[in-house]
Amino acid sequence: MTPAGPAAAIDAEAFAAAMAAFEPFEPEPLLAVAVSGGPDSMALTLLADGWARARRGRVVAFTVDHGLRSDSGTEARTVAAWMAGRGVAHRILAWERTGGGAGETGLQAAAREARYRLLEQACGAQDILHLLLAHTRDDQAETLLLRLSRGSGPDGLAAMPACRELRHVRLLRPLLGFAKADLLATCRAHGQDWVEDPSNALPRYARGRLRAATDALAREGLGSASLALSASRAGGLRAYVDGEVAAFLAAAAVIRPEGYIALDAGLLEAAPPEIAARGLARCLTVIGGGAYPPRHARLMRLLAWLRQSPGPGGGAGATLGGCQIVAKRGGNTPGPGVRHWLIMREPAKAHDRVRAAPGHRLWWDRRFIVGPLEPVAAAAGGCSVQRLGRQGAALLAGAAVPAAVRAGLPGLWRNDRLVGLPAIAPREGLKRSNLPPFFRMVFVPPEPLAGPGFGAAGPDPQSGYGPRA
Repeated sequence: MTPAGPAAAIDAEAFAAAMAAFEPFEPEPLLAVAVSGGPDSMALTLLADGWARARRGRVVAFTVDHGLRSDSGTEARTVAAWMAGRGVAHRILAWERTGGGAGETGLQAAAREARYRLLEQACGAQDILHLLLAHTRDDQAETLLLRLSRGSGPDGLAAMPACRELRHVRLLRPLLGFAKADLLATCRAHGQDWVEDPSNALPRYARGRLRAATDALAREGLGSASLALSASRAGGLRAYVDGEVAAFLAAAAVIRPEGYIALDAGLLEAAPPEIAARGLARCLTVIGGGAYPPRHARLMRLLAWLRQSPGPGGGAGATLGGCQIVAKRGGNTPGPGVRHWLIMREPAKAHDRVRAAPGHRLWWDRRFIVGPLEPVAAAAGGCSVQRLGRQGAALLAGAAVPAAVRAGLPGLWRNDRLVGLPAIAPREGLKRSNLPPFFRMVFVPPEPLAGPGFGAAGPDPQSGYGPRA
């Protein structure tokens, strides 16, 4: 996209102002930078290295080699040589692709997912808390246009957040306030060469077609500065709404260690529809273990049904997103009139037959950390973790946990024989004395219930750099 003004190299002061939006950092900060070898990521690495050294910290550069082009390996090694020449630690992360036949669009999506997974794993292995990405104001503008073309709602129009919290690392985008031309000028000012990815300009990709239309868009007032400003304003609104959803869930939802949620029906009915819908979607995603929330139309139908239903107490229920929603009077909040919807995993949707080994822990069904399995599986050969089902749930009938929840909990099986039960409290209500041994189980969904929130704070795309007031 066309920059708002003449290009200028980014100096240390301007970059420090952009990084200030993400403070605080630890003393002697350790940063990771995703560096492809293009001008944007090369400039970011130079700026981040100077910023870290000024604070007695250091930078580690990671290059992901997807292997999708014949010369990608050579380019990765070239980047490694550049990093070595500047005294920056560097690692190449190779994507070992499995499967195929997903088409070009599916392949690109898989490569993008693998890139973030490899980068996060590499940061976790080195206890790095901050991963810097080189997305610019031009990238933000392109993202907004792409999402407009796909009919995205308000959340999608917020485009990329300046800061995104993952489980092990923060994704930081300190260059969202800068034009790509500024990054080119920065590389030239440092005497730094770069590699060009020819696929970026190919017309078969949507971003390539948008870049070919840059001048025409700018003449119509759709330059990168104005588009990125719109995305920033949408991001501020999204961040506010995320905060309201978090407050609603803090008041209305109780997460049980057995992996289900008790959602206050009265508060669900009283909340504004948009807040209630988003809160309900978070509950379904966390309990259902899905990577994405349910489709909006189905979610709104479920919300309308829950609000119009006679209410908890009559045994009514529904399903969506791999979850079963059932009605229950009473619950975790005192008072005779309190009613709850119980949101639990559909037992039949729980993943089956994950191989078990003594002494190991595993993440089962994207919900539970199971194990270690000793001494339950002292000779765990041939054992697997799979859902308890009705047979296993019946053995835990004395526990104060709904039957459908019990059926979807993990159990340790050898062939068709149940040899281990999850330790759920209280155990005192269990009547049988010949139960299999218990193993440890901790509910750990992919994301927290309220989610990390949209990181709207960051560089001001209108001024070109610096934290927003």
